[in-house]
Amino acid sequence: MNRSLVLTLFVGLALVGCQSSTETRTADTAKKAEPTVPDEAQEAAKALLGSDVQVLLFGDLAKNGKFQILAANVVPNTPKSTMAGTIVTRAVIAEKENESGKWVELMRADEYLKNDKGYLALTPIQAVTGWRIQYEQSPEKGESFYFTPVKAGSSERTLPIAVRWNPATKRYQSMDPTYQHFLNEAAAIQNPRLTLR
Repeated sequence: MNRSLVLTLFVGLALVGCQSSTETRTADTAKKAEPTVPDEAQEAAKALLGSDVQVLLFGDLAKNGKFQILAANVVPNTPKSTMAGTIVTRAVIAEKENESGKWVELMRADEYLKNDKGYLALTPIQAVTGWRIQYEQSPEKGESFYFTPVKAGSSERTLPIAVRWNPATKRYQSMDPTYQHFLNEAAAIQNPRLTLR
């Protein structure tokens, strides 16, 4: 009986050892499968947002044939929450110009969402301290980004602002709440109550 107990323990320990090495190999394989950020994209991100920047996405994000990056200052030690996404203080979508090789900022998320034409529609009037970014890929339309304002100490639910490349205007614009139509930018952030007086 002792012999069968020892044999059972030995086989059990061997199987546990095999399982943990398999799990380690799977985790190592997953790490290796992540694409490496090109050096020029990382350097462009540093020039736009500083040394503590992370390139979250890169490639033909808008499906317009041009190389773009989504770079952000990610909040370290982001608190766990039931909502998916990455918490950032600032983010930029930039594009490499084919002719000159220079990087051009297409859209910025800091206290507000803005592009070169102004403030994106649905941007909160009050400046925000951070954004929760989510994104999804569409083979036809390119990357869609969802920016949700983060308010410290607030428990209220805020709807995300959808942003996508508009091929007609050739810039990133926010979308209406149904995610069907692009919305025009505003030259300035205004309180709607002030304009009604």
